[in-house]
Amino acid sequence: MFSFRPVRAGNAFEETVERLLQPIRLGIVGAGDRLPPERELAEQLGISRATLRSAIQALADAGYVESRRGRYGGTFVNSTLPSASTTVAFDGAELQDALNLRHALETGAAELAATRDLPQAAREHLTDTLGRASAADLADYRRRDSRLHLAIAEVTDSASLTAAVADARTRINHFLDQIPLLEPNLEHSNAKHEEVVEAILSADPVAARTTMAEHLDGTASLLRAFLS
Repeated sequence: MFSFRPVRAGNAFEETVERLLQPIRLGIVGAGDRLPPERELAEQLGISRATLRSAIQALADAGYVESRRGRYGGTFVNSTLPSASTTVAFDGAELQDALNLRHALETGAAELAATRDLPQAAREHLTDTLGRASAADLADYRRRDSRLHLAIAEVTDSASLTAAVADARTRINHFLDQIPLLEPNLEHSNAKHEEVVEAILSADPVAARTTMAEHLDGTASLLRAFLS
């Protein structure tokens, strides 16, 4: 039987989705197969059962698995999986290249922003876009999320870096538009957004860079899970 690798700390929900979805998409866990019992699966992954349940529910909502009750219940892979035509037609190398570029640019932008003596207008710009992203509904979330990430680049006062981040984000959004919006991920993203902005406003470049890296790694896990 397939053994699931433990997830790393930092992005437990996103990495759990990635760990569960990989063997399903590869066909290692086939249509109609049952996943290991919840307790066993949580132990293999090294996560709480609450996190596991959130990940399973996200995959159920996306059409990959279903949960059945009763004596012979459990979590089963659906006989028909979401069509491959719903995924973006890029190969894994192109996805990884886009992720690498985004990581380099956006972690650097967060770090640089935290080294600046931000004027009040820049500080208000960050807090305002953060608030709008946090309050966004599902339909508007991608746009508000993109706007916040761009605002972080804008307060570096580097037009070239801002343009590069905008270009990289446009490229990433082509991938993001092909995967479902998962409520637990949005909650986690909002929490990370607050941490990044707080680090910038507190002039803590190490925390700003580290937290942004953790945030981007969570998004990367979901993209690899659904698109690789």
